[in-house]
Amino acid sequence: MVCECENKILLYSLEVKKNLIKPVIFGLAAILALSACSSDSQSQSEFSANDQMFAQMMIPHHEQAIEMSNLALAISKDSEVLQLAEQIKSAQGPEIEQMKSWGASGSDHAGHAMGGMLSDSEMEELTKATGSDFDRLFLEGMIKHHEGAIEMAQMVIDSDNAEAAKLGKEIVRTQQAEINQMQDLLNR
Repeated sequence: MVCECENKILLYSLEVKKNLIKPVIFGLAAILALSACSSDSQSQSEFSANDQMFAQMMIPHHEQAIEMSNLALAISKDSEVLQLAEQIKSAQGPEIEQMKSWGASGSDHAGHAMGGMLSDSEMEELTKATGSDFDRLFLEGMIKHHEGAIEMAQMVIDSDNAEAAKLGKEIVRTQQAEINQMQDLLNR
């Protein structure tokens, strides 16, 4: 009878262990699955070196576009040029803040090395221009400026980071539409 009791205790002990092991295994599996999801979303939310380089270049590029737009708002008398200048400022100001939130900061136009940036002499010429000469120089300069931005935005349109990719695509879309609008203004 002692043997039979020992066997029942042993079987009971195995059953208890088996019932305890199932939840532990399930819990470990759930933890592993959640950590894998966390790691995937974490890697998608981090900004790559390429994303950071794009922001480092685009912030001063956008700052110059805003500087040019401020000149247009102060000098131009053309209602369509004034509206375009406001539109550019309204789009690019928030984009600068967005890119700064990635940890990037603007520089001092980085020697105007980025595509489409106006040189110091071009900016000076724009500042001194008036009337239709100003409007023409502004539109031609901003077309060149936007073409450079579109070229830079190609760096991030396929980024693993959804925010960087979305911003790159938005820059391409809006600035191409503005280029078309500026070309129409030049051709009128």
